[in-house]
Amino acid sequence: MYVTGSGSEEYNMNLLADALVPYLLSNGIQYKRNQPDMTAGSSVRDANTGYYDLYLALHSNASPEGRYGENRGIIAFYYPGSTQGQRAAELIVEELRDIYPLPNQVTTRSTTTLGEVRLPNAPAVLVEIGYHDNYADAVWLEGHWDAIAQQLARALTRFFGLPFIYPMDPVTGTVSLSYGTLNLRSYPSSTGTVIASIPNGASVTVYGEWQGWYVVHYRNYVGYAAAAYIDT
Repeated sequence: MYVTGSGSEEYNMNLLADALVPYLLSNGIQYKRNQPDMTAGSSVRDANTGYYDLYLALHSNASPEGRYGENRGIIAFYYPGSTQGQRAAELIVEELRDIYPLPNQVTTRSTTTLGEVRLPNAPAVLVEIGYHDNYADAVWLEGHWDAIAQQLARALTRFFGLPFIYPMDPVTGTVSLSYGTLNLRSYPSSTGTVIASIPNGASVTVYGEWQGWYVVHYRNYVGYAAAAYIDT
């Protein structure tokens, strides 16, 4: 439970995940989110049934018995030997240092003991964002869900090599073509990998815009499509 009385770690980390979702969508990052009734173990097992580029576990920390409320800081854990896990952890730490009041206490750490970095098939990061038994950290967390989510998203776009795009209010668009289909790409460039073909007249949801490209949701895909061919 948070020392402020706002609720449990699970409750508050789901608030953070709620804040993160619009940034994931606006930046064309497809994701699967675990459910509140799932455990860490079942979350890992579920993730391992699919093919993912990164497993991200969001937590807040607690001091050991006898030191309740004494500690502050952010730790991004990764599995030793996981180059991509370490890279993701370092990017997350770089971004969170910009907003956490004690930047020198935002660090990375390798570990073999945490199942959520040891067991996923994908590169994994478990980030402990502040200490919920420390009043100053708990208050900071509760007042900065959107800012934390934005910095996490900035780290993820750097990890995936994507431009960062601020979320917009989603709007419905209609594909308008003279012929053929509209390519939905993994990156906002004509060289980006085509992940789906959208027919003329199809309805899409637009989540973001960047230099002539829309971030769109079409069927089960989120990607980038040329804005010139979508009427909103």
